[in-house]
Amino acid sequence: MPTRRRFLGMAALGGASLAAPHAAIASGPALPPLIDDIARRTFRYFRDTTDAGNGLAPDRWPSPSFSSIAATGFALTAWPIGVTRGWIGRTAAAERTRATLRFFWNAPQGPGEAGVTGHKGFFYHFLDMKSGHRFARCELSSVDTTLLVAGMLFAAAWFDGRDPVETEIRDLAQRIYARIDWRWMQADGKLISMGWHPESGFIARGWDGYNEGMLIYLLALGAPEHALGPDAWANWCASYPRAWRGEGPTRHLGFGPHFGHQYSHIWVDFRGIRDAAMRQAGFDYFENSRRATWWQRSYAAANPMGWAGYSADIWGLTACDGPAEATRPYGAREAAFHTYAARGPIGLPDGLDDGTIAPTAAIASLPFAPEIVLPAAEALHRVHGKRIYRRYGFLDSFNPSFRWTDAPIERGHVDPRHGWVDMDYLGIDQGPILAMIANHRDDLIWSTMRRSSAIRTGLQRAGFTGGWLD
Repeated sequence: MPTRRRFLGMAALGGASLAAPHAAIASGPALPPLIDDIARRTFRYFRDTTDAGNGLAPDRWPSPSFSSIAATGFALTAWPIGVTRGWIGRTAAAERTRATLRFFWNAPQGPGEAGVTGHKGFFYHFLDMKSGHRFARCELSSVDTTLLVAGMLFAAAWFDGRDPVETEIRDLAQRIYARIDWRWMQADGKLISMGWHPESGFIARGWDGYNEGMLIYLLALGAPEHALGPDAWANWCASYPRAWRGEGPTRHLGFGPHFGHQYSHIWVDFRGIRDAAMRQAGFDYFENSRRATWWQRSYAAANPMGWAGYSADIWGLTACDGPAEATRPYGAREAAFHTYAARGPIGLPDGLDDGTIAPTAAIASLPFAPEIVLPAAEALHRVHGKRIYRRYGFLDSFNPSFRWTDAPIERGHVDPRHGWVDMDYLGIDQGPILAMIANHRDDLIWSTMRRSSAIRTGLQRAGFTGGWLD
């Protein structure tokens, strides 16, 4: 049964040993051949696995899979990247994009438990790959709808031609966006709920900071219809005091699983713009993610749990597959291992560390800290080679510490010497890799989305000023 890819908790970590130098942000085409190869292989993942008829992207491959609407948002983001790199023609990319938007505009909406794709403009987290209807009893998802619509808005801004296909892309994206009833999802009048089930109503937990939910509020504030009031951003920020970690140059809003520091940044250029919270802090959200990236690397170098394979060059904890739900003797302790889970450094909010490394955590942080991400990519490829780097780039995750060949693993395989390796690629982990390489190379997504009225309006209503907004 599919479950939400979110786990909420609290812990504490600090220490000057995690200090990170303030490096200049490098950007431009001078990237190692490996990064180009990663991007090309990752693009092919979306090209080869996405349904050509309805545009739906699978949650994972090669395992049999339902569709993830968030992965579909990343697929929509992939097509313009592919055009700019010469991996797909503009006409073919536009046709794929229009097919996807046509599907979501025409797909049935309503309060029923089955036979529908969404309700109140939102969409269900997982959909059947062929019918496009709600898969099993998954939730109507506010965050996954946001990631899908972000991909649509990027497509609408990038496909700016006058021909009928690109004109229809822009029209459909705006209509789908305008249909979303954000106020309805603001179930308690303060926070946007994580989702809704027709069987039981709204999920009691609402989105508050700091995590990947930032983009939800920006789109809700910038919406042409059903927009939330500016107080919604203040409600989101109200929990920030619980999230601060570190001191001096390491101080940042912490969130253990690193995707929380990446997702919103894929479509929003936070460099040089600040809301009230970051004006008080003295730095922007991009710098926050840079510090969080260094924290991840420093944590792996310190390796407080004593896992095999961690180092200053091989690191990265985020939501990803894992080997098994099992407890095994490891050193002098009993160690708990998990299958799919949101992983992060111990001591950060939602920290969970069972020795499982996900390459997307490091590689999708390329714009934040290229000085440590590029060596990480090279080390992952050099040390682990074809065990984790294959047809579509890096497999989702691996765990060098899990070497029990008799364990009832959920997927992947275990080598008694090198440990567990996943067999799948996950769309929501592939997408950030491709997108953030593109942003680092030439600001492709960021520069396009700076023209989006939804992003600009949402940021301004949230109180952001400075930089490209002024």
